[in-house]
Amino acid sequence: MSVNTKAIEAKVLEAMEQLRPFLLADGGDMELVEVREDGTVAVRLMGACKDCSMSMMTLKAGLEEQVKKVAPEVTQVVAVNMTEFA
Repeated sequence: MSVNTKAIEAKVLEAMEQLRPFLLADGGDMELVEVREDGTVAVRLMGACKDCSMSMMTLKAGLEEQVKKVAPEVTQVVAVNMTEFA
């Protein structure tokens, strides 16, 4: 499946901006790394989010859920620096 990565990127960035205040309040943040052709969105967790036990929930129940609402072609959201969950 090939997706329009540029269109998805804009939607992902918008979803991230909606979550950002909550992440920053806890000393964390995330940045978009890439939108892959298979519909996977890769992000990098930063600050407190890198080591937080709730990072996976934030990623899946927060960002992924929000992104899939506006871009249903997204298959998953993964963190490039959370190899322990891969």
